[in-house]
Amino acid sequence: MKGIFGIILAAMLTDNFVLSKFMGICPFLGVSKKINSSVGMGVAVTFVMTCAAIATYPVYNFILVPLNITYLKTIAFILIIALFVQLVEIVLKKMIPPLYKSLGVYLPLITTNCAVLGLTILNIDNKYTFLECIINALFSGLGFMMVLLIFSGVRSKVDEADVPETFKGVPSTLIAAAILSLSFLGFSGLGK
Repeated sequence: MKGIFGIILAAMLTDNFVLSKFMGICPFLGVSKKINSSVGMGVAVTFVMTCAAIATYPVYNFILVPLNITYLKTIAFILIIALFVQLVEIVLKKMIPPLYKSLGVYLPLITTNCAVLGLTILNIDNKYTFLECIINALFSGLGFMMVLLIFSGVRSKVDEADVPETFKGVPSTLIAAAILSLSFLGFSGLGK
């Protein structure tokens, strides 16, 4: 049980993909302007991460390893991720068109989101069991969503703040992201 709790804690806080590994920065900066789009992107990434972990584990262990073609894992994993992103895109376009529009170009970019691909490769590199892969994926996605929501709130405050003209827009957003990242650095002592 301690191992599972450690994976959960690491996925959400100490090894957060956005603030500790600096993966998935594009949707983090692009979608975090509004809470609705942050939640939508967080749910989409969590879904894709979890489904990708469920699909890539057997593909790697029961196809690539026995055939001795593990060097193809990156290509195979990207194809699996693209499949799930297409599924999310179709569902959102049909069921929630406003969210689909608000996510814009960032939705199909989940396919090339290094956080999703990084998760699948890290699951293999860490030699996680199937259950550990799923738990890591689910809580990594939830950690991604948590950071999007926190940063959405931070951005709304930064946008309302009286800052010098030079720092308005992207500079103040990047400074706020750096401070948020530093705050998550404090969690790194929990893993020791």
